Amino acid sequence: VTVNGLTSSRHKYDRDGRGVSGFNKHSIQLKKNLKETNLFFREIRQNYSNACSDPSGGPVFPTGQLSCISFPSHEEEFLRNNVGASPYILVLGQDCAARYRLLNCILGERLLPPVHEAGVACEGDEVTVCKRRKLCFTHGRQTRLSLALPGQYELVHQLAANCGRWDTVPLEDLEIHDECEDPAHRLAELEITLHHPLLQVPKIMVVPCPSVQPIEEALADCTRNITPIVLYALNQDALSAEQVAELRRAKEILPVPICFVRIPAVMPTASPEPGRRAEREREREREKSPLYKQLLSLGFLSSPAGNCTCGAPSQSPAPGATPQSVLGEAFERLHRLLVPFARQVLHNQQVEAANLLNGVHCRCLDLFINQAFDMQRDLQITPRRLEYTREKEAELFASLMAIANRKQEEMKEMIVETLASMKDQLLEDAANLQFKDIIVTTSGEPVTSKEIKTCIQEIQELIVGRLNQAVANKLISSVDYLRESFVGTLERCLSSLEKSTIDSSVHNITSNHLKQILNAAYHVEVTFHSGSSITRLVWEQVKQIVQRITFVNPPSITPEWKRKVAQDAIESLSAAKLARSICSQFRTRLNSSHDAFAASLRQLEEGHTGRLERTEDLWLRVRKDHAPRLARLSLESRSLRDVLLHGKPKLGRELGRGQYGVVYLCDNWGGNNPCALKSVVPPDDKHWNDLALEFHYTRSLPKHERLVDLHGSVIDHTYGGGSSIAVLLIMERLHRDLYAGIKAGLSLQERLQVALDVVEGIRFLHGQGLLHRDIKLKNVLLDKQNRAKITDLGFCKPEAMMSGSIVGTPIHMAPELFTGKYDNSVDVYAFGILFWYLCTGSVKLPEAFEKCASKDQLWTNVKKGARPERLASFDEECWQLMEACWNGDPSQRPLLGIVEPSLQSITSRLCHCGSDQKSSSLEDSA
Repeated sequence: VTVNGLTSSRHKYDRDGRGVSGFNKHSIQLKKNLKETNLFFREIRQNYSNACSDPSGGPVFPTGQLSCISFPSHEEEFLRNNVGASPYILVLGQDCAARYRLLNCILGERLLPPVHEAGVACEGDEVTVCKRRKLCFTHGRQTRLSLALPGQYELVHQLAANCGRWDTVPLEDLEIHDECEDPAHRLAELEITLHHPLLQVPKIMVVPCPSVQPIEEALADCTRNITPIVLYALNQDALSAEQVAELRRAKEILPVPICFVRIPAVMPTASPEPGRRAEREREREREKSPLYKQLLSLGFLSSPAGNCTCGAPSQSPAPGATPQSVLGEAFERLHRLLVPFARQVLHNQQVEAANLLNGVHCRCLDLFINQAFDMQRDLQITPRRLEYTREKEAELFASLMAIANRKQEEMKEMIVETLASMKDQLLEDAANLQFKDIIVTTSGEPVTSKEIKTCIQEIQELIVGRLNQAVANKLISSVDYLRESFVGTLERCLSSLEKSTIDSSVHNITSNHLKQILNAAYHVEVTFHSGSSITRLVWEQVKQIVQRITFVNPPSITPEWKRKVAQDAIESLSAAKLARSICSQFRTRLNSSHDAFAASLRQLEEGHTGRLERTEDLWLRVRKDHAPRLARLSLESRSLRDVLLHGKPKLGRELGRGQYGVVYLCDNWGGNNPCALKSVVPPDDKHWNDLALEFHYTRSLPKHERLVDLHGSVIDHTYGGGSSIAVLLIMERLHRDLYAGIKAGLSLQERLQVALDVVEGIRFLHGQGLLHRDIKLKNVLLDKQNRAKITDLGFCKPEAMMSGSIVGTPIHMAPELFTGKYDNSVDVYAFGILFWYLCTGSVKLPEAFEKCASKDQLWTNVKKGARPERLASFDEECWQLMEACWNGDPSQRPLLGIVEPSLQSITSRLCHCGSDQKSSSLEDSA
């Protein structure tokens, strides 16, 4: 048996950086990224948990969002078990003979004795049961054997191999003797250290015999914190029912692909590689093997197309494809099966780990960005809501007071009219009134003076109740329209303010005071109580009536008497005094409620002032620390995934240089051809973070035909001969940029179409919540049909993530960019300047900018209103559009939704006129 094929394939596998040595390097990067991610999550949860428990409150993430700043349990378990786990070749098989022969073949040495030489055979009617212990092969400078408990400590035990020289591991060290009663000794594994190149990264483990340890327990012990590459040795033409059951149990414990290896009875000698035709013939022959058909029917092999019995996969798997179980029966070329299979298993494990890491990075980063939007909105909206609430309540109060002042005369007339219209009905109702707690005989016999007073009071209450209802209805009709005008928006605004305040003591208080203001009209009263100032005169008159009645003999309680009492009560009422009293009461209630509302609003505002200060501090931390730090982790995990899937891109010739990087040609990467590769060497952490955020924003965008597509990224740790670390951004390559296109002489129609394309691209970015902030000729690329795409999103950010930094290219920068407070209208300004170049058909600087000796002078002139000049060739509508776009007042610039149809109209008109003139000149020539 020779190992030459295996080792040579292994070295070839390592040369592209994606082999076993590459596994080590990528494993270190994954482990570092996972450690830093867990540290970041722990700090975030601790900080915001402390904020939640802080009595003074403070801005915190909602509980549901805070729980998202972590790994889901199943992802956390996978990463914990696989990132940094050592790769192991795990050898299973039908029996010890098959396992040992496969192990000897892998190592290229006759290290383990054949089973028949071990004496495991039938002796008469007695069968010797095989009791071989678990074996673990590791790399070391010196060859040595030892017994150790798995993952624990070495046992003090004299091994036969240590008593003298050996070529094959002695039988007595492999077997567990029946007389051995020590449980630790029976479970111990035999560790064999060899100076062998194949053991430098993966270790090899051979499972013990089922008689020593059931397969379930053996696999549970073998696979803790390892990445298993499972091989199954077959030395028979079919699996027995017991072996099938054992394999199924193994698949349940280890849901990973298995490499089945058929070991022939006689080891073949090395033979020349067959040609392709001979190869195909052998494949067809081997597909007829009973073993292949059995494994296929049992579901251990996926499909005939995905597996090859010649000893290697039938075709190279797609990048990132899940490895499939395979069967190899061409034992003499075992290396063609084992090396690609091992590579695929290790590669898939790392790709999955990188995917999981990047997935949680992106989810949490989006959470931070969305939270930044919410905080920015809170900082902008809350002061406006407070001011709106104060203004609207003042308007409401003034309107209600005007009603109270204006309605007094109307109230007097209404009371007179109401009493006149109600008099007959009131008298009738009073005559039929049934008194409470007073028994009146049918003959109306006289009763006591006290009872007469009670009867009179009940009649008065009847009259007052009806009058109250009439007065309230009149006031309500005046106030209801105010509910529709003020209450809806005002109540919603107040509710939002009260819910967002950190002081729970002010919740609903201000809203309750607002309700009192609105309900003031509903609580006016007309009463006959003697303590009330409202109807004191009426009460005096009623008392005189009562006194006159009580000096004579008690009257009979008849309907006529009740009618007479009601008549006297109605005639004693003063409409003017009642109206004045009602409106005065209305004003008093309004003033009281207004004062209470103003006090509670001040308290509410004070609560929000402290909260907004903490919100602004958190917003700053999210923008300056949390999001950039997480974005860098995301860039690292995504770049690791990309290099695992597609390898490191090859730099072609230099295409150009910019302020922040060099652009190279890249013929092919990740199935994309041709590509442009932008190499950026961030000089410090700030540039690293900015680049990471740029990559996240760009990669998060849906594909759009007006944006240059970003294919992926790779972090090159060996850039410049290992002197620096560069980020390689691989993107779509186009024909040229707009600067070169204008210099080459684009037609007017092509230039107008470019303008439309750029507006469409900017509108898409704004629709995704992003500002470009660097629209210029060099950042617009043209394809071979001269259609435009926007590129270089280096300054592209969501509005909520902007720190107010001054960025961009001077001649395209809007004046407000220098203040640090701006919105997406800065892109409209930059488009206006770009449109000037498109209309001139030249790349020459405008005169106002060309005269400036320095950048500072240019900025000063722009802030003072300097703009490009109008040329004689400009169309009037084009000039008006430019001027509108570069207006010094951002609020006066047109929305891109207005710019686009204007451009379409201009394009249609000018291009149509050009076609007519061309046709006319052709006709004249004819």
